[in-house]
Amino acid sequence: MTIRTLTGASTLALMLAGAAVAQDGHDHDHDHAHDGDVTLYRLFVGDHAEGRVTAIDLSEPDHRWSFEPTGQTKLFPVAGGAVVAAVQSDDDAVHFFDSGISFEDHGDHADIEVTDPEDIDTVLTGPRPFHLVDHDGRIVINYDQGGYAEVIDGAALARGQIAPQTVPQSRAHHGFVAPMGDVWLSTVASDEEVTGDASVPRLGLQAIDAQGNATGDLATCTGIHGEAFSGAYLVEGCKESVLTVTGGGDGPQFEMLGYPADLPQDVTTGTILSSNAIQMFLGNHGPDGLVVIDPADEPHFTRISLPFRRVDFALDPVKPAHAYVLTEDGSLHRIDRLAGEIAASARITAPYSMDGHWNDARPRIAMAGDQIVVTDPNAGLIRRISTEDLSELGTIAVEGTPYNIAVAGGSGVVH
Repeated sequence: MTIRTLTGASTLALMLAGAAVAQDGHDHDHDHAHDGDVTLYRLFVGDHAEGRVTAIDLSEPDHRWSFEPTGQTKLFPVAGGAVVAAVQSDDDAVHFFDSGISFEDHGDHADIEVTDPEDIDTVLTGPRPFHLVDHDGRIVINYDQGGYAEVIDGAALARGQIAPQTVPQSRAHHGFVAPMGDVWLSTVASDEEVTGDASVPRLGLQAIDAQGNATGDLATCTGIHGEAFSGAYLVEGCKESVLTVTGGGDGPQFEMLGYPADLPQDVTTGTILSSNAIQMFLGNHGPDGLVVIDPADEPHFTRISLPFRRVDFALDPVKPAHAYVLTEDGSLHRIDRLAGEIAASARITAPYSMDGHWNDARPRIAMAGDQIVVTDPNAGLIRRISTEDLSELGTIAVEGTPYNIAVAGGSGVVH
């Protein structure tokens, strides 16, 4: 894999750009700011058709770099955003990029270090990598056709060091392995024989040791899919409803949260998002709905009906009560998770029908401070949308068909 610098940008230039240019193009109040404050967000955009990832500085879009992984990528900021993982399920590879943005926490502020993004030499290979879990300083990648997961230490990865530990599973399947304290939790598949492209049925979740041996009973969660951590909870979607897991001295404690009778009974949750600031989850619920999940207090579920089918959704890490969902009519909606309702809507792209293949080129959204960044594959653009009023702040042209997107960055101090 090669890297090609399209527009060179020295570390000093990037720092000055980040310090001088607010991400939304407006001045900010710096009366109480530290000298040398820097705000910088860097976008990593994967092409739909080709094995190309473009890194772009949001405040200075001419600062961009191009990477050439093996194939189409799904991108994840990991290790506190110091690294971006590029999972290539169809090409049996996982590449890693040093984002060039790292932070050191000092309590009242964080120091930021900015350099050019770089390709990390070590590439993981294995049969169909898919689900990635980043929790408790560990990054875990499941190999759906290998029957195992690989675990990478996040702090070492931030230094460019990759020495994966293998955690075996009882059978290859579309699942995940997640850490919870000293325990590993693994999805479990049935022994049923399948033919052709049929998927192996998933039964639930079980505590295992690092050698893959079961250390607890199987918690039923039929068709288990999706996971997210927040606070004391790990939450997963099931055919039955939603399964919660908490740690304890006697091992993980499992509880199935039953859907209330007034929710549609023929749909399930399979994608779940969470944030660090609030112990509340957001999941899909059928093609035209979202569900707010409170694992601790009733009501556990608040369903939000959407006017059209959902294309993609994301949480706002700065304003944790807010989330954003793009629907197939091209509208972006702000979700108030506390009220359980759509608070605002704006049309931002042409329609993208959800009919067709699941991996057709459709927009993907991510958060960058007070902006929502949205890929618009058919237009060859990234659209910059204000979280304040959902207005378009500008666009960034990207070669090819921009598809998946990840963001690294934030604010810090340069001494």
